[in-house]
Amino acid sequence: MSCFFPGNILLPKDVSYEKWAVIACDQFTSDASYWERVAETAKDVPSAYHLVFPEIYLEDRPAERIGVIADNMKNYLAQGVFQEYPHSFVYVERTLLDGSIRPGIVGLIDLEQYHYDPALKPAIGATEQTVLERVPPRIAVRREADLEFPHVILFCNDADDRLIAPIQQSKSSLKKLYDFMLMEEGGHIAGWLISGSEADCLQEQIDGYLRKARGAALLVADGNHSLVTAKCWYEELKKNNPGKDLSDHPARYALVELENILDPSVVFEPIHRVIFDTNVDKLLSDLLELSSPTGTPVEWIAGDRRGTVHLNVPSGQLPVAVLQNFLDEWLKNNEGKIDYIHDTDAVEKFAANSNTLGLLLPVFDKAELFAFGASGKILPRKTFSLGHGREKRYYLEGRKIR
Repeated sequence: MSCFFPGNILLPKDVSYEKWAVIACDQFTSDASYWERVAETAKDVPSAYHLVFPEIYLEDRPAERIGVIADNMKNYLAQGVFQEYPHSFVYVERTLLDGSIRPGIVGLIDLEQYHYDPALKPAIGATEQTVLERVPPRIAVRREADLEFPHVILFCNDADDRLIAPIQQSKSSLKKLYDFMLMEEGGHIAGWLISGSEADCLQEQIDGYLRKARGAALLVADGNHSLVTAKCWYEELKKNNPGKDLSDHPARYALVELENILDPSVVFEPIHRVIFDTNVDKLLSDLLELSSPTGTPVEWIAGDRRGTVHLNVPSGQLPVAVLQNFLDEWLKNNEGKIDYIHDTDAVEKFAANSNTLGLLLPVFDKAELFAFGASGKILPRKTFSLGHGREKRYYLEGRKIR
């Protein structure tokens, strides 16, 4: 049975795509000025900004914001903002900040074949630890929503490059759907429609890949908690509707982008830690107790001070796991608030403030990801980032979930 296939995809029509597409809601969670600029850009025009809940505002009138988002979705549908492309994929090319092009395919996955617990050996597996406390506010949004706009990216491990490369080579024969520069220096993006016989042909290639795959055929690359949210809401619907056939309910599926982890444009970046409003000296002193002369180097920044702690990492563990476990326990008993920052310059900016400590982590090797998943293990949360912060997926395509 296939777990990735075409869907009825919505795209806005007669809009400024530069103002429509907005970066993933879990980005720039400590940078209010970023989201203030986005809000100004999207003011008084159709934009995905009005349909999503940036996490920086999770504690700012959440019930009111959720209601506004739901109303905006209904209004956009009633106003005919969207054009629907039935039984289609979208081939996407994202031009990154270094000029490289990261290709992908937007389509549907079957949530019956996804789970965030690797012990269940699903066809679509999670890669990082799920923080269940982050899910309820997202489910609250989804309960009221008529539409979904994903920033979820999945990886395939297509050594033969039979899924995406052939489309990249023949894209001139496809209908171009959009071609524009993303706001806030997000790079460039273009998309082409894959429908009809082309969609059927691609489906055959995908099914062939899935049949040969060992272990999880697809792994979550980004948007882990958004996918968990979709899964939990679908399970909630089933629980609340006993005996009802929900096999074709739109909530059974989720819209994602599929990328090949082996593509050279797929680059893993570390996700750094910044601890705000804390006793920096005490935190550093306690952290140094984990050091070892031959340990893994982790650079720290606090104001105009810099240094390195060499983490003692036991065999079979990852440096990020050792550090994250320490920080989780330390913050239970000490003041401080942690955030996860993608770019080194942003860490340096935040760490220049008083009572703030920045920790720069090493990168996780992408070549280890599928082997790690096959072992039944799961990475600590925020282990790696797919590209830099501004290279995360933007909300663009959508679909109805009711």
